[in-house]
Amino acid sequence: MKTLIIYPCLRPERPHRNFPIGLAYIASAIERAGYKFDILDIEAHRYTASGLEDILKKKEFDVVAFGTLVTGYKIAKFLSRLIRDINKDAVIIAGNSVASSIPEVLLSKTEVDIAVMGEGDITIVELLDAIERNRPLEEVKGIYFKRNGKIISTPKRQVIPEINRIPIPNWDIFDMQVYVNEAIHDIAEPYPIPKESIRAFVMNTARGCPFHCTFCYHVFRKDKYRYRTPESILSEIVLLQKKYGINYINFYDELTFFSKKQANEFVDKLLESGLKFFWNADVRANLFTEDDIEILKKFKKAGCIGLGYSLESGYPDILKSMNKKLVVEDFIRQKKALDLVNIKTFTSIVLGYPQETPETLKQTFDICYELDVYPSVGYLLPQPGTPMYELAKKNGLIEDEEEYLLGLGDRQDLRINLTNMPDDVFQSEVKKHLKRIADKLSLNLSEERLIKTGKTVMSKK
Repeated sequence: MKTLIIYPCLRPERPHRNFPIGLAYIASAIERAGYKFDILDIEAHRYTASGLEDILKKKEFDVVAFGTLVTGYKIAKFLSRLIRDINKDAVIIAGNSVASSIPEVLLSKTEVDIAVMGEGDITIVELLDAIERNRPLEEVKGIYFKRNGKIISTPKRQVIPEINRIPIPNWDIFDMQVYVNEAIHDIAEPYPIPKESIRAFVMNTARGCPFHCTFCYHVFRKDKYRYRTPESILSEIVLLQKKYGINYINFYDELTFFSKKQANEFVDKLLESGLKFFWNADVRANLFTEDDIEILKKFKKAGCIGLGYSLESGYPDILKSMNKKLVVEDFIRQKKALDLVNIKTFTSIVLGYPQETPETLKQTFDICYELDVYPSVGYLLPQPGTPMYELAKKNGLIEDEEEYLLGLGDRQDLRINLTNMPDDVFQSEVKKHLKRIADKLSLNLSEERLIKTGKTVMSKK
């Protein structure tokens, strides 16, 4: 069975090359099961549409699989159409949130034949086996598929309870040289060592998130949060260092550390191991206070450069609507605690809940200004599968669902305005506040880059 795996590119205009961690796990599972396949990595090599067509015409495939975020729905539609035009009889499989959040739209409006729901490590192997042996697809849990114009779903597949047992991906399935060379774009300045000496890479240490923010969608949204042991994480880093000389790790999780106990255990094991590398991770926004200085000193000693945790809004009513388990004072205390040990902060905010006004915007940005934090800014982007998406539909702001999905993209572009502010007033207020923070921190950002900075910006000590 001739199989092709495609990694699409969501942002071809950006220099970043985001390594496909999720797809690497899926491709590695396929490889371990004994299946041969080709890889078409659009993210790494930025093929044009005509270039893609030329590549696809060189070989016929029985199965073509790809995954992308729901914000890349238009890419899924284009790609599946191109595949179908060239490989008329191929079975087209899609995964990630474009499949999990809108399976019926995906199957009815595009050329995708099968949507893999949620965690795909086991599902994809069973699915390929069913296709190869011509077994009923109804026997495969965790999929939607179309047959004779009807969409059929199978029972939900339970997640893998012990993710430490999931083998480390075979990174060499993809062009590692490209991804290691381009990883510097995800490292915030100032660099801990000379730029030319940095060899960075990304890692997953957990799957899912224990929280349920009303604006957020990810494929593990309804599943239990699972995290790896320190031993599992460090064993992967040892291999990355031996194979590629990696000395900077971006822990690329929805949430890396959810408790002090978990964080402390990891750092203790890291210090005991003697491994040396720099790293960033994501934590709860209320995990640490000034009473945790000893833990944070160990973080710094162990190579921690910065921690990501989201403010999202400085207005309590909006935080409540977001279902954020956070009060602003906790965020402030954590930032000040990290400042004491010179660990940088990077944070994000989501603007545009119905309660948003010029006054609430100022309240949010004033916190960032006072704390010397330049936030990653995004407008509320209602995504299928979230309460805010349902609210936007209820308010008549999403009348044609596919038309809306085709217009999705980065959250830095205002697409739906749930506030009472006119679009131009809303956007000018945001830029005004970002400019005063940028000026204070001497970031020298043009007006166009105030929101689309193009690079992670951490706090100033």
